[in-house]
Amino acid sequence: MQLNRTIKLVITLALTLISFTTISYADDVSSKHKSKKYSEDQFLQTFSGKSKKDTKELLGEPAKKELSVKPTNASEMLAGKGQESSKPVNVEMWYYNGVVSYAPKKTYKFAELTFVNDRCMNIAFFNTK
Repeated sequence: MQLNRTIKLVITLALTLISFTTISYADDVSSKHKSKKYSEDQFLQTFSGKSKKDTKELLGEPAKKELSVKPTNASEMLAGKGQESSKPVNVEMWYYNGVVSYAPKKTYKFAELTFVNDRCMNIAFFNTK
């Protein structure tokens, strides 16, 4: 009976220790991504033309993602009507909050990175959306 209690106590303590270690590690990883602030030029030079994978390694997961969707009758309205596109284009926008500063104590609320076929092709900074 006493042996059962001791084993349960040891297992409980071990699981608690593992939980605290995991939570501490997760906080360290997320704070590493959040602490870095870029100037406008640094951000443009660092992320222009980069892949989604490279961007995610440096900035972490985006706060928000959006996919571009082609309207249903868009091919009928385009000037090149009847011409098929040789490759499909995948356009995705990623949004990060508070990572780009434009003055000593001022930071843009949002940075938008537009990826076209897995490459960052457009970057925008703004305070309102």
